[in-house]
Amino acid sequence: METRTGSERSIPHKREIHKRTADANALASGEAPIESKPARQSTRKPGSGSAKGPYYVDFRARTAASWGHAFVWYGKTSERAVEVAGLTPAGDTLPYIIGHLTWVPSETGASYGDLDPQYLTASYRVYLNEPDAKKAFAYIKKLQASSPVWNAETTNCNAFIGSIASFLGLKTPVRWKRPEDYVNSLKEMNGGRQMVQLAAEQ
Repeated sequence: METRTGSERSIPHKREIHKRTADANALASGEAPIESKPARQSTRKPGSGSAKGPYYVDFRARTAASWGHAFVWYGKTSERAVEVAGLTPAGDTLPYIIGHLTWVPSETGASYGDLDPQYLTASYRVYLNEPDAKKAFAYIKKLQASSPVWNAETTNCNAFIGSIASFLGLKTPVRWKRPEDYVNSLKEMNGGRQMVQLAAEQ
């Protein structure tokens, strides 16, 4: 659900890339600070949803020239580096227009604006333990490798992050929403729970 102008598709200056990455990394580390003191023993029941694990998947939405774009950040809470995955049409405006009629080639990495905090419109972050994170991150990379096409109605950005949410055991809304509404609905449908645990057979 994204279109980009020619200027947006041009390769930014290296310093601008470094600045955007630094901003994103600072935001990632700011949203999940590292604990410097030994944690107190929790009195909450398992699955209460407030505990935070060492790894995360962050479902995000941002502004775009059209309806917006949904994507995920994922990584380790103690590290500034973030990985980005999302589904967009490959190319400029024409593939986006054609993608409303049929399938067009896709891109599944970071797109323009994904690392810019000022474009963020919604975010829902969940945390995982290390064994589950390894499975989840492997699934995301597999999904990227097996998503060669984009279509506005079917294989769109909401459907892409919805597949990730389903793998994590989260309830998902219908994909025909604005990305901002989709991410907010995803959070609401799951009660804002923060900790997720994969099924044993996954």
